[in-house]
Amino acid sequence: MTERMRIATFNLENLDDKPDEEPSLHERIPLMRPQLTRLAADVLCLQEVHGQEKDGEPRRLLALEQLLEGTPYAAYHVAHTKTQGGEAYDERNLVVLSRRDILGQEQYMNRFCPAPLYKKVTADPPPAEPEPIGWERPILHVRIGLEGDKTLHIFNVHLKSKAPTDIVGQNKDVPDPKPPPFAWRTAYGWAEGYFVSSMKRVGQALEARIIVDKLFDQDPSALIVVCGDFNADSDDVPVQAIRGDVESTGNPALSQRVLVPCEQSIPESARYSYLYHDKGEMIDHLLVSRNLLEFYGGAEIHNELLHDESASFAVDKKYPESDHAPVVAHFDLP
Repeated sequence: MTERMRIATFNLENLDDKPDEEPSLHERIPLMRPQLTRLAADVLCLQEVHGQEKDGEPRRLLALEQLLEGTPYAAYHVAHTKTQGGEAYDERNLVVLSRRDILGQEQYMNRFCPAPLYKKVTADPPPAEPEPIGWERPILHVRIGLEGDKTLHIFNVHLKSKAPTDIVGQNKDVPDPKPPPFAWRTAYGWAEGYFVSSMKRVGQALEARIIVDKLFDQDPSALIVVCGDFNADSDDVPVQAIRGDVESTGNPALSQRVLVPCEQSIPESARYSYLYHDKGEMIDHLLVSRNLLEFYGGAEIHNELLHDESASFAVDKKYPESDHAPVVAHFDLP
């Protein structure tokens, strides 16, 4: 006998409940709750879930709780990223909801891949010494119990966006003459900001791959899913780094450690989770180990109502739903 398990990932795009925010959470819920229900996920991985505060209480995911009301997910087990104080982050929490028991969780940030040192070359004034280029977004590792004392390892990630990192004197604290709002003083300043963001994104990917390999060292037959918003296509360096294809390493002895993108089984014309300049981009992924691929039954990308993020007047007030499409894969587990 087999049991079907559906695993999904969805970037909720700045889910929050701030006063006077447009669109309000009240406006977003009627559009986004049906998306979650349609996924029918047994394990649901979410990104960009902001935290909210009540006087005298630790910061919690109150907006998410409102979104999940009346859905099966309201009764699921929950794991999310936490500050050193044990509360939710103010912004961009990673969340895993599971119908099955959560055995434990861990989060990693600049632990197995220390922040590299880099001296910015376009900053004005220039820095005296190289500075660490660390990433601010952790990796959330959640262990979920399966039948037969097996464990499903979920790694929920949100890699750094392609937006360039601030460079002093180029777009931050810019001396006269000041550029227009959201503009850069020079093209080379923008280029360095983009380069620094790329370093952070690939650094996060490297750390994720190191963690996955450490897990394979302990258990070569581990059932692993690395999923979330990678801000990179399947052929871009960050995703390739986590996949570890034999074509990349040149080492067939590592073939059992390859992670496979589930979207590969979806026709290319429908293979996108984000729209920009009328071009579909696949930046949200579910990468699975070969031992889990054995039970893979198929994947879906719910992109029918996805709007073009770059279109004129495509403001959040007009499109309250997320600018990402959810991705779901199903597995027939023994």
